[in-house]
Amino acid sequence: MTAMQKSVAITRAVSPALAACELTHLQRVAIDVDLARAQHRAYEEALIEAGYLVERLDTSLEMPDSVFVEDIAVVFDELAILTRPGAESRRCETAAVAEAVAAYRPVHAIHPPGTVDGGDVLVAGRRVFIGRSSRTNEAAARQMRQLLEPFGYTVTETVVRSCLHLKSAVTVLNNETLLVNRAWIDPEVFEGFRLVEVDSSEPSAANALCLHDRIVLSSAYPRTAERIARLGLRVRAVDASEVAKAEGAVTCCSLIVAGC
Repeated sequence: MTAMQKSVAITRAVSPALAACELTHLQRVAIDVDLARAQHRAYEEALIEAGYLVERLDTSLEMPDSVFVEDIAVVFDELAILTRPGAESRRCETAAVAEAVAAYRPVHAIHPPGTVDGGDVLVAGRRVFIGRSSRTNEAAARQMRQLLEPFGYTVTETVVRSCLHLKSAVTVLNNETLLVNRAWIDPEVFEGFRLVEVDSSEPSAANALCLHDRIVLSSAYPRTAERIARLGLRVRAVDASEVAKAEGAVTCCSLIVAGC
């Protein structure tokens, strides 16, 4: 099997209570759960098309945000770190994710008083950026540094502003290139990378999912998709309108485990 065929994408079903999700920066609006489920299935198909084995976990009424599985763990080549989500309502999500990830990696956990969402952790090669946000604090960043530095990772903290998570403002396009909304981050922190700015009419477009041979991006951001395509990268658009109402995006809905 190739490296592509061996990679796993852990997803989680859309909760029937998605409309009761946690919100920080958006006003609550109606969410069509049936449409969200259809869009999630199409998202999973995009992962399968890219050569990933999709492993979907169950959900429940008690876990409205659980489709955003990325927030519950961060997976590296050597280990996985189980987070302690900043929203207390989400901590019931961790048990099933821990069990799923443990099939592929040794699992370490963040302990109180640390809180961190996976959406605040950007991994770019051996460099790890942790966004200090309303969900992620210094205690968790310190614990992550202690876990990762022995494996040769460089951990850098930065402040997130005007958005929920660091990955709302910056994500990886390839080992040398990041997609960014400069207004929501400190660009100087990402010295050494090529920074590609989202289109000014699409401020939320910086969340892109980098897979083996393509970039998954919400279809709501066609102008930013054009910018990515001009770099010679393949873009796969998916409709993510309903999870966007819950402050979610394309990276949030999967936990990529490479080289299984």
